[in-house]
Amino acid sequence: MTQSDFLGKEKISKLLFKFSIPCIASLLISALYNIVDQIFIGNSELGYLGNAATGVVFPILIITMAFSWCYGDGSAAYLSLCQGRNDTRSAHKCMGTMITLTFITSIVLMILFFIFEDPLLKIFGATEDVLDESGNVIIPGSIGLAKQYFKIIVGALVPYMLTNAMASVVRADGSPTYAMIMTLSGAIINIILDPVFIFGFDWGIEGAAYATIIGQFVSFVFGAYYFIKRTKSFKLTLKSLIPCFSVFKHALGFGVSTFITQLSIVAISLVCNIMLATYGAKSELVGFDANIPISAISIETKVFTVILNIVVGLILGAQPIIGYNYGAKRYGRVKETYKLVILLTLAVGIVSTLLIELCPQILVLMFGTNGSDPELYMNFAKMTFRIFLSLVTFTCFIKISSIFFQAVGRPVSAMISSLFRDIVFFIPLALILPNFFGLEGVLYASPIADIFAIIVAVTLNIKFFKHLNRLEKSSKLQ
Repeated sequence: MTQSDFLGKEKISKLLFKFSIPCIASLLISALYNIVDQIFIGNSELGYLGNAATGVVFPILIITMAFSWCYGDGSAAYLSLCQGRNDTRSAHKCMGTMITLTFITSIVLMILFFIFEDPLLKIFGATEDVLDESGNVIIPGSIGLAKQYFKIIVGALVPYMLTNAMASVVRADGSPTYAMIMTLSGAIINIILDPVFIFGFDWGIEGAAYATIIGQFVSFVFGAYYFIKRTKSFKLTLKSLIPCFSVFKHALGFGVSTFITQLSIVAISLVCNIMLATYGAKSELVGFDANIPISAISIETKVFTVILNIVVGLILGAQPIIGYNYGAKRYGRVKETYKLVILLTLAVGIVSTLLIELCPQILVLMFGTNGSDPELYMNFAKMTFRIFLSLVTFTCFIKISSIFFQAVGRPVSAMISSLFRDIVFFIPLALILPNFFGLEGVLYASPIADIFAIIVAVTLNIKFFKHLNRLEKSSKLQ
């Protein structure tokens, strides 16, 4: 059975298992880079201050992922649709342009980030030392540690962005297991080197950064080898690397929703960090400072990333199946695949909610509780998890809806599904509610935004399924 027959005729549950499990593993492994860093940093002498520093740098990395995932996910979606139409003639031009454009973008971003280092770190919540009249440090700031981590991570943006872009295409090319190996190799290196560099060599936060970029480079080598030697549905040549925007514009159309979604995460991080730092500094609790809420939201973001990566892995694994069958006008298989993804997403969301609400302290303790008042930090961190992620099931459904619409060539619906939650609802609520409820107002903005956004997402899904039913009836009559 050929690749085309496989995607068009094999049992959906078997296909989803084959594509989604490696995809989930790849995304979870990728998330380990930041999570492992924070676990080792949080349990070192740097404590919650080190977590706050990495939390400040994380949104800057999201900006780079916005570009690399836009190029990579868009190219992957374009490749899947071309396979369904038996039209891969332009695939190599699209993939070559994707590589070239990702490389150029990474260089430009690296230069801009270094130029605007200080304002970027401060706007995302890095704090200066608070001194007494004698010049002694009363409350240590996170900006010094953030700068150390920032310089090393940003200096290795080229392999980082290329790896993220290539992984999506490797999966769409029918090699999800290789994509998993590609990310796993780097993650293992990172996990091994983190304790060696942080504790053994006593390099602190710089050790975590070096371990990360070495792991990323290893993953990049695997990705580059695949593109040169192992591709299945396209063949790259030197001419492929010459940008062809007449072809790549289609991939950008599919990837733009991913780009906007990632930038909305940056906007959320920016607003959260600003509001948490502002109202954390105003707190009347003894020993409470701005670094506590920023550190708490930072580890919440990492845990949420794990949950989200599981459901995103499900829908990204389903993307080649959906894209191929939609292009081949096999609409019943499109519906069957998406319904199965929805059921599995609901299961993941419910289990995650139970864990978060019943025992958040287990999640918090993984990242350490060092600080002047561990109990104060723990109490706020538990409250952050329980409130901010209370409707995480809704959030997951909203995100998979966005990627589904991207897979079937509906970028406007994909953007609406994602942006309404993050930009239209969450950000205004996060800016308004703290004026009335203080720090807790920032946290409650998340579940309230989920309630409004789920209505929009469900409406879009119902509308599209009605359209799909009409297409299915029409294709049967032909």
